[in-house]
Amino acid sequence: MAEISFPEYTEISATPKITVAMPVFNAGRHLRLAVLSIVGQTFRDWELLIIDDGSTDNALQDISDIHDCRIRILRDGRNIGLAARLNEAIDCAGGEYFARMDHDDVSYPERFARQLALLESNPELDVVAVRAAIISDDNELLGTLPGPLTHGEICAKPWLGFYFPHPTWMGKTAWFRAHRYASPGPYFCEDQELLLRNHATSRFATVDRILFAYRVRTKINWKKQAKTRWTLFNIQLRYFLN
Repeated sequence: MAEISFPEYTEISATPKITVAMPVFNAGRHLRLAVLSIVGQTFRDWELLIIDDGSTDNALQDISDIHDCRIRILRDGRNIGLAARLNEAIDCAGGEYFARMDHDDVSYPERFARQLALLESNPELDVVAVRAAIISDDNELLGTLPGPLTHGEICAKPWLGFYFPHPTWMGKTAWFRAHRYASPGPYFCEDQELLLRNHATSRFATVDRILFAYRVRTKINWKKQAKTRWTLFNIQLRYFLN
């Protein structure tokens, strides 16, 4: 994939419309493209919080030449997990809306504009996602993720989980502050736990357009996958027993 660059941005809003949270842990070579995909958004009124969760790979050096005053890098040297870092970003957010972004994925240029339009034209919605393509470590297109669009479709079978890709979320900051992520976060299930806990009283939707590239690893970590599924099963079991 060709290198992407953008002119230096020197304007910043005291109260940006969107706060973007990007927790980073050993992001490797994909971090630069992820950050540039935010810088390249057609909607410009945002702040990006890059929160380093105790990385040891020096990946942040790869973005040191991206001069954009809307980007803030927060670090304290600790490794405390994704859920805790997302709650930290929620506390620091200055935007009316709160958006997710992972350190190795890619947001298409119109992602923010399309999500914001859906949220503001439907005030009853709390969080919206976008449809996502699947890419490899080498940026090869592998397919697409399932993309249910309406709240009813997204939440049709909560006992089986929710097809609502976490890195693509954008929602009302007030909603995230009211509900927050469970901390300590369940093993790679913080998004599913949050949705399960709140789907009955919240409203979700998905933009019917592929506006995101979700990166998957070529080599599957079966031990991690098994532990994640077991954790999710226990979360669902406790929820439905209650």
